[in-house]
Amino acid sequence: MEEKIQNIVDRLQGVPTGNICDSNNKGGNMDAGLKALSKTMRAVGPAFTVRCQPGDNLTIHKAIYEAPPGSVLVIDAQGFVKAGAFGDILATACMEQGIIGVVLDGACRDANDLEEMEFPVFCRSTNPGGTVKESLGERNITIQCGGRVVRPGDWIIADRDGVAVVEVERIEDVVNKAVEKNQKEEEIRQKILEGHSTIELLGLVDKF
Repeated sequence: MEEKIQNIVDRLQGVPTGNICDSNNKGGNMDAGLKALSKTMRAVGPAFTVRCQPGDNLTIHKAIYEAPPGSVLVIDAQGFVKAGAFGDILATACMEQGIIGVVLDGACRDANDLEEMEFPVFCRSTNPGGTVKESLGERNITIQCGGRVVRPGDWIIADRDGVAVVEVERIEDVVNKAVEKNQKEEEIRQKILEGHSTIELLGLVDKF
């Protein structure tokens, strides 16, 4: 992984997606339908984008061997949830290629295996149904996923709360603000424990 990318990943350790969105003009969040398969899953990295035909995962197989190590595969499966387009075999291939997570606007399967593998997957649902491998879609293009435009190289930060997208041009600024916000929130929590109120600490007195 490039040094610059690793630096961003390291700085965002422990920073929740809520602070990312707040620092990104209170935006960038995908819709609430995309959720982590388990509460401990987290993925931070630049997007490698994929657009599939519904019910066809051929393009995912291709993308795994094109995406740079450290990437998050962001897959527009057009919200198709009548079959699982991603499972343990593809996750194993991703891990071997250095891909660190998947955001899938569709369904996956083999959820127990994926959780045991600790491979981060964020998707709309699970479905044991199988897909075909017939139509090669597009990779490394601008797509829509979870109601958000995602371009190749845009940053994905995903955790139990959901998935946030940050434009690559803004990532340094957003990281700086998110890290600062995270530190301030730690201070606020400590002051609450010392007896201060949120009304006082957040300057809300004049709101009432």
